[in-house]
Amino acid sequence: MYQPPAFREDRLDVMHGLMRAHPLAMLVTAGEGGLMANLIPFLIDPAGSEKGLLRAHLARANEQLTALRAGAEAMVLFQGPNAYVTPNWYATKAETHKVVPTWNYATVHAWGTPRILESTDWLRQQVGELTDASEKSQARAWSVDDAPEPFLAGQMKGIVGLEIPIARIEGKWKVSQNRPAADREGVIDGLRQSDHPMAELVAERYKPASD
Repeated sequence: MYQPPAFREDRLDVMHGLMRAHPLAMLVTAGEGGLMANLIPFLIDPAGSEKGLLRAHLARANEQLTALRAGAEAMVLFQGPNAYVTPNWYATKAETHKVVPTWNYATVHAWGTPRILESTDWLRQQVGELTDASEKSQARAWSVDDAPEPFLAGQMKGIVGLEIPIARIEGKWKVSQNRPAADREGVIDGLRQSDHPMAELVAERYKPASD
């Protein structure tokens, strides 16, 4: 992806953190049928390979399986918070008016060769781990074990597992790093007025001058 140095993010733990916080990612493949893309929730296992291992499952009827089974490189796009930035938040607007709107965002792109898994035990574990990770914010968490076993067995027949050892990974945090300090403070204040999560991402990358 296009990565100006100011926006580049190379820290593996930071990129993995975004992937955990925003697990629904775009799985992109290129096969005989051309480019295909599907939104799939992924889990990231930091210890699964040098750069991490992605795990997921998808419907057995999903046509993208043809490309995945062929073993060609797949791309997975994780999208974090994003926000429109109005020039009205910039202090320099009042000084020069030489400002334009932009968009702030954080994203991680990962590439790797997919592996298809059909073991019932693997699928049961993956579905359970994904459910537990997704339900942890609920006051009364639902568990896979809450469903009748015969029903679960039938559901497992309709899905296949997917693992993608990450061979290459890139992160981009475009959060106003290229703006003067006063403009960045204005962006933080503007976003905080609407309780937008992007405000904290901008604040994390902003280090005001010490007194």
